[in-house]
Amino acid sequence: MKTSWRTASLVASAAAVLSLTTACGEETPPAASSQNVGATAAAGDYGNVGTGQAGTGAKESPAPSDTAGELNVSTNGELGKVVTDSLGLTLYRFDQDTAEPPASNCEDDCAKTWPPVPADDASAGEGIDKALLGSVTRADGTKQLTVAGWPAYRYVKDVNAGDVKGQGVGGKWFALNPQGKKAQSAALPGLSTRQDPKLGEIVVDKNGMTVYRFTKDEAWPKPVSACTGACLEKWPVVAPVDINDTEGIQKKNYMTFTRPDGAAQQTINCWPIYTFAGDKAPGDTNGQGVGGTWYAVRPDGKPVGAPEK
Repeated sequence: MKTSWRTASLVASAAAVLSLTTACGEETPPAASSQNVGATAAAGDYGNVGTGQAGTGAKESPAPSDTAGELNVSTNGELGKVVTDSLGLTLYRFDQDTAEPPASNCEDDCAKTWPPVPADDASAGEGIDKALLGSVTRADGTKQLTVAGWPAYRYVKDVNAGDVKGQGVGGKWFALNPQGKKAQSAALPGLSTRQDPKLGEIVVDKNGMTVYRFTKDEAWPKPVSACTGACLEKWPVVAPVDINDTEGIQKKNYMTFTRPDGAAQQTINCWPIYTFAGDKAPGDTNGQGVGGTWYAVRPDGKPVGAPEK
């Protein structure tokens, strides 16, 4: 990843601040300590995991649910080292579980989507520290494998060895690394861009989640958000992101504004930006075109595919 965006000169920064403070006739650029809010979880994610676009069309895994076998370490190009079972299927952990003490909070329908990994025959293969393996007794009396205390699961949409379709689902499910921690992609800037196969270059937040615009909003002469109340449950605002924590985003008219409720919201080219609660994993674009009013955002703030006015 390039790092030049983090080391802009003081002169360039001063010029950027000058342009931002006058953008749209409104407020100052966001402070360096501000944090992006893109990972806001929608209500009901606990019971609705596995509905993101990342796994669309996949068949349920034929892996047996009553065996784990020898655990091994596989290297994923984006996530680094992840723990796999004897069939090469990725093992996951759930943020709503606990490791101290070990406890599973995935039952019923959740456990159908995320089958618990049995502990009975699990053994440590190359790269796995035997001392980190353990078990937890589930509500039905079965023993579930734990890695560093974290209950381990498979994902039904992982069909082939090496699949990691469960990574980031609902913002709560992550592949296990050999130390029992979350396997995660290299850190992204607060806002950056990615090349989507259908939409082209679009803006994403620090979690890789797609950023959107609402065509009922206004940008001139000042930003105004038309998304309020219940709308914000589906479309969480992107909180201020420091301009030096962005990459590939248009700097002109990059500013924040204060919403009626007092919260600060980020804009690109003065247009308010949001994420979508219906996107469950990085790469999802489930909000594209919703209601004919919500569209992914170009680096210059323009909406992707929106009808010409």
